[in-house]
Amino acid sequence: MSPRTIVVVGGTSGIGLELARDIVAHGDSVIITGRDAARTAEIAASIGERATGVALDISEPAGIAASLAGIGRIDGLVLAAIERDANTIRDYDIDRATRLTVLKLVGYPAVVHALLDRMENSADTGIVLFGGRAKDMPYPGSTTVSTINGGVEGLTVTLALELAPIRVNALHPGIIGDSPFWAGKPAAVLDGYRSRTPSGELATMADIVDATQFLLRNRGITGTSTYVDRGSRLT
Repeated sequence: MSPRTIVVVGGTSGIGLELARDIVAHGDSVIITGRDAARTAEIAASIGERATGVALDISEPAGIAASLAGIGRIDGLVLAAIERDANTIRDYDIDRATRLTVLKLVGYPAVVHALLDRMENSADTGIVLFGGRAKDMPYPGSTTVSTINGGVEGLTVTLALELAPIRVNALHPGIIGDSPFWAGKPAAVLDGYRSRTPSGELATMADIVDATQFLLRNRGITGTSTYVDRGSRLT
């Protein structure tokens, strides 16, 4: 297969950055996005010459098309931009809830809309949307996160139908033990989550990267939600 160009929205840190590095390591090119132009360009340069950076804030969807105007033909798109949130109903913060809802449920489809004319109308083209296991494994304060990740699943199936033969799939990570967010948690906290998986181990960023690459490339999969959580839903 000839070299491909993949856009990773939210590719300046965490899983998005690990994915961008893996894309380049496999001989493809990557375009990463982040809110700060200078930082995004610096991180792209650190990945290598096949990486470029674009400043983009998908929580402000009115500016998405203009921000992405300079991107040429692409072969795949990963929407990995997320924000952490703890927002209970009893102490409901409307501004925070609105920002996070807009980021995924308006920002994600707005990016697809803006880049659609640069994607080949083929099953070789893959789009991956990041949700999360909070959609069906809620926790105190996950009101907004659980709701929007459920919305990502709905968005996935409607886009898969509307954009066919382009493939659209969702990836829902569980607790990622070596991610920047989770790696620094107290050992007792991580051990508690490990005890809920059949193997006694947590998913890793490498697991997420591998699953994302699979969904980008496999022509037989569309309209699906893939769970990468070491089977925590089974216990």
